[in-house]
Order: sequence, then structure tokens, then C-alpha cells
Amino acid sequence: MKSTFALLCVLFSVAVYGQASREPLFTSFDGTKIHYDIIGEGKPVVLLHGFISTSESWKRSATRQALADAGFKVITLDLRGNGLSDKPHSAEAYRDNAELKDVMALMKLLNLKHYDVVGYSRGAILTAKLLTMDNQIDRAVMGGISVDFSDPNWIRRKNFHEALIKPGSHPELQGAIDYAKKSGADTVVLARLQEFQPVTTRAELAHINIPVLVVNGDKDMDNGDPKTLVDAIPGSRLVIVPGDHGGAMRTPEFAQAVVAFLKQ
Repeated sequence: MKSTFALLCVLFSVAVYGQASREPLFTSFDGTKIHYDIIGEGKPVVLLHGFISTSESWKRSATRQALADAGFKVITLDLRGNGLSDKPHSAEAYRDNAELKDVMALMKLLNLKHYDVVGYSRGAILTAKLLTMDNQIDRAVMGGISVDFSDPNWIRRKNFHEALIKPGSHPELQGAIDYAKKSGADTVVLARLQEFQPVTTRAELAHINIPVLVVNGDKDMDNGDPKTLVDAIPGSRLVIVPGDHGGAMRTPEFAQAVVAFLKQ
């Protein structure tokens, strides 16, 4: 009876505080603890998740396992403020590309000198900026995005930020805000992520000199026309797969396109 009670206490503690399930963690440059996960062996590839999401989105997609099966070491992480990572609320914790510094710190911790990156939606926005910060990236995939993020005054970013700090200000985004709350996302963090979302200018995009693949769903125009991003990055190319913004990254076709590109 005592052992049963003790087990229930442990399970309750894990459910409430989430500490046991947060491992593995690493301490990033400013003390923020970041959750990450690794499967497979071979060339490292980092998967960056989108907005109102976590690394679980990659674990539910075909891409993660397909890459591992194809001979890649696949690294996922909950970007700061999301999932099992710490969720600081201060502006300082998100300014100056802090999320990307986390990625680079993890690569250093794991002693990985060269790697590829796959980002979807907001993860693709982060990928673009990462390409300007780390010359150890060999190839990159950017999914579900257009070139619109290169505008520091991008209306979609500004509207999301405003919707999060001024409830009711953008009824057209209320469904996304409700979903965020229902899923347990921290809306203070989400506002910070929009406030300090990295901006990669068209001039910076024009200087990217590694192979880049842009992948988009055939029913996805949520973040604009992906052809504009291909036009902005020299030598990049576009692959269209089935699906809307929420579904395209989960399709076998998306996984196949990513694996084929990174195996070249």
C-alpha cells in the first residue's frame, strides 16, 4: 500500500511539474533550459518547429523518422518559451535572436561542426536568419513561408502580436488564439515571439550561397506566395506537396522532398 501511494505521489509530481519528462535539457547561453531530442546516426539535421507548436509537431510527421531511416542524426528542440523548455517572460529573453543562439549553443554542446536545417512556418523564418549567423549549415529547407517575413513591418506578424496583447483586437485571429490557450501555450511568450521575431532582409537573402529548398502545400497561402521566397534566394527551388498550412508538413510527399534534397 505504501509503495502504491509513493508511486502515485511521483506520478502526480510529474503531471503537475513536468520535471521528469523534460529531460534531456541543456542550459543555453543565458541560463535558459532547452529541451531537445535526438534519433538516428549520421549527418546532423536540425528540425525547427512553427508558431503555437513544439518539437512534437515533427515527431507526429513523417519527416523525422524518414530522415533517421535515411541515415541522418535528427535533432529536434522545443524553442525557448515552448513545450518542455523554460518559458521566461522578459523581453530580454527573446531579443537579439535568442532562439537561434540556442540552436547554435546546442550544436556546440553536441560538438557538431556541420549540419542541415529544416524549418516549417515560423521555423522557416528562424532558418532564414540562422543562415546569416552560422556558416556551418550546409543545406536548408524552408516550408510554408513566402518572402513576406523580410519586411520588419509584416502585417501578419504585427496583427498576431496585437491580437495577443490586446484581446479582441483581431477577430480573424481569435481561432488561433483560442487554440493556443486550449493547447496550454503561454500567450505572454507567444506575444514575445512575435514582438522579437527575426527579420532577414531581402539583401541578406540574396547573399545566401548554400542550397535551399522551399516546400509548400498546394492549398497553403497562409504566409503568402512561396514563389516570392524562391525569387529572393539565389539558386533555391520550389516543391509543391499536397495539403494546407497545417497539414502539408505531415504528408509523405513533404518527407520525401526533404530527404531527397538533403541526400543530394
